[in-house]
Amino acid sequence: MRPRDDPRGGPDGEPGRGAGGDLEVDGLRAVDAIARGVRGAAPVEVPGRLCRVAVDLLPVTGASVSLRSDGMPVQLSASSAEAAHLAHIQATLGDGPCQRALEDGAPVLACDLTTGPDAGRWPVFAQQATAAGVRAVYAVPLGNDSVCVGTLDLYRDRPGRLSEQQLHVARIVAGVMTVALMALPRGDEPEVAGGEAWLSGLGADHDAVYQAVGMIMAQLGVTADEALARLRADAFARGLTALDAARDVITHRKRFDRD
Repeated sequence: MRPRDDPRGGPDGEPGRGAGGDLEVDGLRAVDAIARGVRGAAPVEVPGRLCRVAVDLLPVTGASVSLRSDGMPVQLSASSAEAAHLAHIQATLGDGPCQRALEDGAPVLACDLTTGPDAGRWPVFAQQATAAGVRAVYAVPLGNDSVCVGTLDLYRDRPGRLSEQQLHVARIVAGVMTVALMALPRGDEPEVAGGEAWLSGLGADHDAVYQAVGMIMAQLGVTADEALARLRADAFARGLTALDAARDVITHRKRFDRD
């Protein structure tokens, strides 16, 4: 994983004043990048594309996505071989930020694996991660309020925290990743404990649905699960297909406002 600085940011990856503080604006910019990154990809290719988009959007050097299983987490895709290696370390040890995020269903931000509480919390993982050149790991859960089916794990070659804006962008990438897993054709997705019924296919033209869900997440500040439910409800109310409703969101003919 090559060193990478956030061109928009200040120390420790914090966004500079020019980056702005509007979460919706930051989110919509991220959605545009996600749309470009997954355009034309087959459903099975999308998780890997999203990992690479995450590296482009955030001050991180690698990303991987792992799914919960009855045994070890299943490493599905990664932005690089180095990121895949970090995911395998956590799965093998059964310990680390990814494992904690799976258990808690909430983001786990290990901002400094070289010293202090994070290094002490996962001492063996911290030692192996730093030996591999990683100093911070951020794990963002995939799924919804009732089931966490996996994590998006972000790796960084220097200590530091994510800003509120950067964590917001990471959540949007994770939300679109969640919807992408729902679009996997039957038989292509790994077996996921407790999530088989949830991983139902969305069919073709998934690019538009991903983009619309990301935009609704940015507009309302909701999870991917809620954003997809809002999109489907809007389609039903207006007598449209979900794809037609998604296209209305993308072309700004339809906007979802906070209550």
